[in-house]
Amino acid sequence: MRRNLTLKSTARITFVLLVSLAAGTAVHAQGRPGPSGPPPTAKAAAPIDLTGYWESLVTTEDWVYRMVTPRPGDYAGVPLRPVGIQVMDAWDPAKDTAAGLQCKSYGAPAIMRVPEHLHITWQDDQTLKMETDAGEQTRLFHFVPSMAAAHGPRTWQGYSVAQWEFQRQGGGFRSAGKAVWGSLKVTTSNLKEGYLRKNGVPYSEKTQVMEYYDPVQESNGDGLMVVTSYVTDPVYLFSPFVTDNNFLKLSSAAGWEPSACSAMW
Repeated sequence: MRRNLTLKSTARITFVLLVSLAAGTAVHAQGRPGPSGPPPTAKAAAPIDLTGYWESLVTTEDWVYRMVTPRPGDYAGVPLRPVGIQVMDAWDPAKDTAAGLQCKSYGAPAIMRVPEHLHITWQDDQTLKMETDAGEQTRLFHFVPSMAAAHGPRTWQGYSVAQWEFQRQGGGFRSAGKAVWGSLKVTTSNLKEGYLRKNGVPYSEKTQVMEYYDPVQESNGDGLMVVTSYVTDPVYLFSPFVTDNNFLKLSSAAGWEPSACSAMW
């Protein structure tokens, strides 16, 4: 399945470049206006339902980077610039803890890689809310962005703008009786600097994160969510750091165990 996800990342990059030219593709924030009246809210216009509890799935090859603190100096797979290597080499978890910076590896550029449970709900009709039990973080995905809030104080989770993308062209996922291919796109900025990995691989305040949330229905009936993430940072990265992270849909809150941020596992 990992190979398929790698191919998916490549296809996604192509899709991002061509989406503005793709026939029949519509990008929705609040939705299209109907024959009369105001446009539907983001909640009403949603082509897919991501609400509920989810559990992260960690592949064997990712174990040493996600389930344990990676070895000092190990940045394999991250397109890190020399200046980023210097910052990583100065990583000191005890110093971070003393400074109250235990959450540096739980920011938006890294949080979807943390082994965790997610709880996704609608905070209101225009804002999707994601909570994590690991680090007790909260992300808000705004379908109606606020310029003032977007330029407020920097935080670990930054400010996220969301929009629906979907295409009614054969195949796709089944939604409300129609075959609909749907995805949630989230773009995040206004971040505090932090770590891409637990061992101090850095990202700067200039970092931006673009994510796609795609539902997948397995043949055995399991519901999966694939989160494809593109982290760009002109300070520490040569090129985007691209990852695919998989989550299993749960039928209840079983396993939900909130825990505070930690500088090490």
